[in-house]
Amino acid sequence: MAATSFPVLAAGALLLSGTAGVVAQSARAAVDLDIPTISVTPYQAIGIPIALVGAFFLAVGTQLQSRGVGKVEAASSAFGLKQLPQLLGRPSWLIGTLLLGLAIVFQLVALAFAPLIVVQPLGAIALVITALLNARVTRVKITKEQTRAMVLCVAGIGLFVIVAALYAVEEPIRQPQLIIILIMLTVVTLALAGAYALWRRKLHTVFYVVAAGVLYGFVVTLAKVVINRVITQNFEGLTVVGIIALLVAAGVGGFFVQKAHQSGQPDLVVAGLTVVDPLVAVGIGIVVLGEAASAPWLALVLFVVAGAIAVFGVWKLAMRPVPAPGEKPKKPRVI
Repeated sequence: MAATSFPVLAAGALLLSGTAGVVAQSARAAVDLDIPTISVTPYQAIGIPIALVGAFFLAVGTQLQSRGVGKVEAASSAFGLKQLPQLLGRPSWLIGTLLLGLAIVFQLVALAFAPLIVVQPLGAIALVITALLNARVTRVKITKEQTRAMVLCVAGIGLFVIVAALYAVEEPIRQPQLIIILIMLTVVTLALAGAYALWRRKLHTVFYVVAAGVLYGFVVTLAKVVINRVITQNFEGLTVVGIIALLVAAGVGGFFVQKAHQSGQPDLVVAGLTVVDPLVAVGIGIVVLGEAASAPWLALVLFVVAGAIAVFGVWKLAMRPVPAPGEKPKKPRVI
């Protein structure tokens, strides 16, 4: 990775991980001035740097998985369920899968510390890292346009996390909330599986990316629910059902990710996951789990603005072509 690329990541990591601590130190003074105080404690703020490490593993793991899928497809001229065992013989795919497993572990640890709407948007940093990795692999320099897109990503995510740290609340998750999430996941999974069964020969990368992002959004939400119920000593039969649903959704989502790698660049795959996944998870966190119940209307507006900035930055990065080494960049393709 080019040395000039590290300041972008360093500045973003410093902004995101340091913000919670700085605001936490001034919380008592803010009470006297009657201005919003941070709702995320210093203990919860530990989840922010942990989530950033998970985002790094997500980016590198996705890059390696994409390489492994490409090799299997080139060897068999196709990719489907029958080709999945061949991936086990690809070191790049195995290492990528291991790193994605570590990304999940770090994400779960981050969720154990902080509310979902605080740590989940940080996954978008993975797209910035992926862009830098692609520049290294393809030996194509990062353009000014890409740099601006990275700055937009970091700025949008930073603003979102700051507002979330001020107003996010975490309450014990009740049984009706878990039932609602399970019903929603069942409907979504059946719809996506049915669409794949009926039109799999006509589906394109965008479908697989969006489908995986939606399912992973539910996976993260269910993981947060399970962790919350374990911490509050509310582990019972319905929680076991939630764990089973989580594993099924993760398996189906993982298959869709491999299909997306078959026809799309890592940038596009990571872009879709880091946009759709947080949108679904944060949406459920706000609407179903009530993590922003105490936020005023201005904070909700800032959530939308920050999300729009980050999404625009992600879109600008994803639309950049990824040429092969020595190949001249092409115009961005429309999806």
